[in-house]
Amino acid sequence: QVELVESGGGLVQTGDSLRLACAGSGRTFGSYLIGWFRRAPGKEREFVASISEYGDRTNYGEFVKGRFTISRDNQNQMVYLQMNMLKHEDTAKYYCAADLSSRWIRTNPTYWGPGTQVTVSS
Repeated sequence: QVELVESGGGLVQTGDSLRLACAGSGRTFGSYLIGWFRRAPGKEREFVASISEYGDRTNYGEFVKGRFTISRDNQNQMVYLQMNMLKHEDTAKYYCAADLSSRWIRTNPTYWGPGTQVTVSS
């Protein structure tokens, strides 16, 4: 089992950058794939990015288009989402999630953090 807590959200302006952090706990954190998702008001949950257990494979949602970078530091049990060139439409609550299976990490991971709000003013 793993517990996740996000941080780093806030209010920024269009074009700004923000780095979200996901702190994990549990002895097996390094065994989990980690994903970032977001949900905007009135919209479906959307896959943002995922990273493999050792950080050697990453995947991104189509809308990212090179603006975001996911990374991880297993020694400190952290995963990061660097977001650059933020747009108003990136406004959402962002969640990190974990799963042992690559089959589910981009669709329906097992463990979730409570989320952190990102608001991009236009």
